[in-house]
Amino acid sequence: MKLEGHHKRLTIFVGESDRHGHTPLATEIVQRAHAAGLAGATVLRGVEGYGASNHVHTTRILSLSDDLPMTVVIVDAVDRIEAFLPQLDELITGGLVILDDVEVVSYGGRQT
Repeated sequence: MKLEGHHKRLTIFVGESDRHGHTPLATEIVQRAHAAGLAGATVLRGVEGYGASNHVHTTRILSLSDDLPMTVVIVDAVDRIEAFLPQLDELITGGLVILDDVEVVSYGGRQT
């Protein structure tokens, strides 16, 4: 797949303890993105953060959290991202979902 030029970045902020059934929500999102044929997805685990609940989640020892912030980032063509959004409506009951324009400079798999 060739991915260059103007595209969309879909960023989904959830908590580490968020689930879809028994599956971690971030994992479910990545699996669905893969099944939808999107170009790729990355999950990033935050060390500290807060959101709508206004509760700070952190890895600091004195206030260690079991619900650290997680971010799922997906970049693909506008139409492919927009087609994927209804699946997020089904999955996301709390958290933040944002879309922004990006310029893809380089995209390619590793040589194995």
